[in-house]
Amino acid sequence: MSGKIQALFGRPFVRFLLVGVFNTLVGLSVIALLLHVAGIGYWASTFIGNTVGALVSYTLNKTFTFRSKAKVAGSLWKFVLVTLVCYGLSYGIGLYGGQWLAAALPWFPDKRVHDAATLFGTGLYTVTNYLGHKYFSFRKAPAVRGQAGEST
Repeated sequence: MSGKIQALFGRPFVRFLLVGVFNTLVGLSVIALLLHVAGIGYWASTFIGNTVGALVSYTLNKTFTFRSKAKVAGSLWKFVLVTLVCYGLSYGIGLYGGQWLAAALPWFPDKRVHDAATLFGTGLYTVTNYLGHKYFSFRKAPAVRGQAGEST
């Protein structure tokens, strides 16, 4: 059984999902502590909590998920860019998908259209975010075959 578990955790997408759950719990915990213990307002609490969650996500995805050796200066801005683009895409496409669902299925309850859009958008965000970080933010450098002027 341990071989199957080890094989499962050896898959980058599974590690990505685990990191996502963990950084979400960290971010929400920070928000709850700031709101309910420290008495800080909603905007500041959510901004700080989401920032902490994003930093945890960056760190764990860089080191654990993708095992990247990329320097922070070269990968952090890419991480932020991919995250923002994926959010924009998933929000827009999810919202459009919810509107399409309401038009295509008139019997679908209006109060559940945003729920369906959120669910679809979250799935889209997860997949596009993973692909963006794998192939852009933390892309492994191609192996160097030989120096210029050398024959191989």
